[in-house]
Amino acid sequence: MPVDVRPDRSDLQHSFRSMASDVRFWVVRPGADAEAAVEQARALVETVARTCTRFDPTSDLMRANAAGREWQQVAPECFEALVLAEQAHRETGGLFDPRVLTVLRSMGYDRPLPFAERSLQLDGQQLPAPRRRWSRTKAWNPGFDEDRSAVRIGSEPVDLGGIGKGLAVTWASEILAGSGDAVLTEAGGDLMALGPGPDGDGWMVDVENPFGGQAAAVLRVTDRGIATSSTRIRSWTVGERQVHHLIDPRTRQPAESDLASVTVVGADPGIAEVWSKSLFVLGRSSIRSFADDRGLAALWIDTGGHVGVSREMRPYVAWQVSRVS
Repeated sequence: MPVDVRPDRSDLQHSFRSMASDVRFWVVRPGADAEAAVEQARALVETVARTCTRFDPTSDLMRANAAGREWQQVAPECFEALVLAEQAHRETGGLFDPRVLTVLRSMGYDRPLPFAERSLQLDGQQLPAPRRRWSRTKAWNPGFDEDRSAVRIGSEPVDLGGIGKGLAVTWASEILAGSGDAVLTEAGGDLMALGPGPDGDGWMVDVENPFGGQAAAVLRVTDRGIATSSTRIRSWTVGERQVHHLIDPRTRQPAESDLASVTVVGADPGIAEVWSKSLFVLGRSSIRSFADDRGLAALWIDTGGHVGVSREMRPYVAWQVSRVS
């Protein structure tokens, strides 16, 4: 999700690779403590990546997954991410459900995959049988012991990929806040924009066209988080079937959505990440009414290239097209 402004030479920029994403910090007209804040923010992101990854069996998350119904002490960052994932599960009525690790593994996504390749084919995998479609998923009731920073996940292992990245951006932004006139923190499709931006009238953020080419819209935001859920990058072929990482918890299959991407503006990118995934699962027929009823700022692009915007999103839209190709 590129920011449509060229940095000033005096601004502080810092980029690195983490959580399978390019992470960027941008501090506009930095103060004396900006470099120290950037170092702390990077350390925080790398801590989240280390403790919340599902690709390392020794990570805090995977030790908790292995413990199942038994208590497992985890790092504070992993504990907080799991608490917020459970809250998101309840608030979305089960549309957001982190208990998708078994499904992702069954599709071969049990290791970092080279999604940059144009066509990714995984042979020898077998998709799980779809469950009967329910209006709500089975309740998730993990245990949390804040005093010991201990969790009890339950019988189904969880994946914190998306929400973990959103929270890392949020927490890094909190460290960087006040280190300059304005701050942007970005990781992949998630970002947090603090302050008035480099030109003093907000941050201008492009909404990418999931089919390539010209941006679908430009958003103007101040003190807001943005997240986009899309199948543009993380999709691959299992046997003869095209699959992706956005799992519908009602069927335990890749969401059969007629949407290509959903972008949400929220108080922070962790919250926006949760709702962008949930709206993607809902699909085109329900997204507008659901977003308007919940007061969600959402912009979506369907598989036909049509661009839709909720009522709450309209004040953030500086420019948009009606259709992309």
